Amino acid sequence: MRRRAMFKAAGAAALLAGMGSGAAARGAGSASANPVWNALFQAWVPEIFAPLPDPPEHTEAIVIGSGFGAAVTALRLAQAGIANTVLERGSRWPNDPNREIFTGDDLPDGRGFWHRSSFTGVTKVPMTFADFGGVLDITEFGGIDVWRGAAVGGGSIVFTGAMVAPPRNIFDSLYGGIADYDELDRVYYPRVREMLRLSPMPADIYNSAPFSHSRVWDRQVRTAGYEPLPNDSIFNWDVLRAELAGASRASATAARSNLGNSNGAKFDLNQNYLRYAEGTGRTGIFPGHRVDAIGQDGGGKFVVSVTKLAPTGEVLATRTLTCDRLFLGAGSIGTSELLVRAQATGTLPNLNEHIGDGWGTNGDAVLARSVTEPTLTGGGVPSASRIHDASGMPLTLENWFVPGIPVDTLAIASLGIALDPTRARFGYDRARNTVGLNWPRAAQDQVVAACRAVDRRIAGSSNSSVDYSVIGYDANAAFTAHPLGGAVYGRATDAYGRVHGHPGLYVMDGAGIPGSTATVNPSLTITALAERNIEAIIGAGR
Repeated sequence: MRRRAMFKAAGAAALLAGMGSGAAARGAGSASANPVWNALFQAWVPEIFAPLPDPPEHTEAIVIGSGFGAAVTALRLAQAGIANTVLERGSRWPNDPNREIFTGDDLPDGRGFWHRSSFTGVTKVPMTFADFGGVLDITEFGGIDVWRGAAVGGGSIVFTGAMVAPPRNIFDSLYGGIADYDELDRVYYPRVREMLRLSPMPADIYNSAPFSHSRVWDRQVRTAGYEPLPNDSIFNWDVLRAELAGASRASATAARSNLGNSNGAKFDLNQNYLRYAEGTGRTGIFPGHRVDAIGQDGGGKFVVSVTKLAPTGEVLATRTLTCDRLFLGAGSIGTSELLVRAQATGTLPNLNEHIGDGWGTNGDAVLARSVTEPTLTGGGVPSASRIHDASGMPLTLENWFVPGIPVDTLAIASLGIALDPTRARFGYDRARNTVGLNWPRAAQDQVVAACRAVDRRIAGSSNSSVDYSVIGYDANAAFTAHPLGGAVYGRATDAYGRVHGHPGLYVMDGAGIPGSTATVNPSLTITALAERNIEAIIGAGR
């Protein structure tokens, strides 16, 4: 029986490889005919082709990026009476319950990816498509691919919605001297939960057909002696109910997440922080504006070099903007790139030796084990639950859907988040004016080994019939969706994100996190720290 099941899994892998080749062939044809695809994208989502407004030449504050940290910053500045300009390289995508605004993970097109024409994800199925300004940027460094948002709303558009507080003991071991867990738990985690309407998956959603994989996952971990813990989620459960009732185009119940939810099933930042910031009249959000460099002039004003981009990648203009205070919220990669380049080229000459240091992957890994019953494993996206294991390298496994596979392979997926101590440093290539890093293979192997040991223990307890390691699909740590560090709080900045050497310059995002959020997804902690930091910065009046 086990041998037949293994051959069945291998056959499924071959089928997927064939589907990938077919998709690649179709994509290759479309990649050479971008005008045709651009016309289609314009017909499907005309909103992102509307003329882009120009930001003011000078603003009291500029916020670079529009993800979790940046969105918090923009709102709280506006509420304090401080006019601010938000610069985002990606487009501002609408939501519509009846239109396919975004593409799917299974056979994606250019709406899915930021100016690239091919992608091989965790399922190892190669895809090619027309180059376009889609929502997910895959940045390739030595030894690691980094997934990050490229849209108004940043990572809130392309993540799977789990927002979980870390275990106190692990948090304290990483954040001692930077942040107090009791303060976050008492004030800032609850503030974020209220703003983002976080809640665990309701029973009616959990018991619906698309979440059969969630129920199987929970049964398997219980058999292995774990008690699954419910995950708070950013998803709007009423939208999922509308999907289940046929009143909205299927999205979160049909394996749509990594490349956006067309119907607004995710309560992303466009529906809360950013919307509220604009509502004050003091925040202007400017999509299609890529920040290329930052500096400071002799009078103390910050200088921001910007390229205005059409969704097709066409350069529309280049400008130089100024501000009195500059808030960096472009994510770990974007913020670190800007700071490392500014230090190397002398435009911010007083940055200290910790700029570019302390980067980590948050210990990300994706895993697969089989189910024992021949039932569909469902396409529901929100993660219902997680387990924590401290028997070796401390880690969390999260119940995860299987992305990018349009057929059922009888696989149950998990996202592993391990307490990996490895850190890397960004470097500057002067000849190419690029910022990069190298991630050691040994770090990947350690994370895979730790997560695989737990996953195999669960599989063994459940008599799972397929060993996906035979075809190389059981564990993968060659990517991260949770890049952290590069301008770490308490080192490159003070404990509240004030950058040493340049008063008026602040880090407000994942670049300030010391490489890990203590075995859980980073979004809740990034947002809570941003709330804490901006409150202190505004309160101090500097």
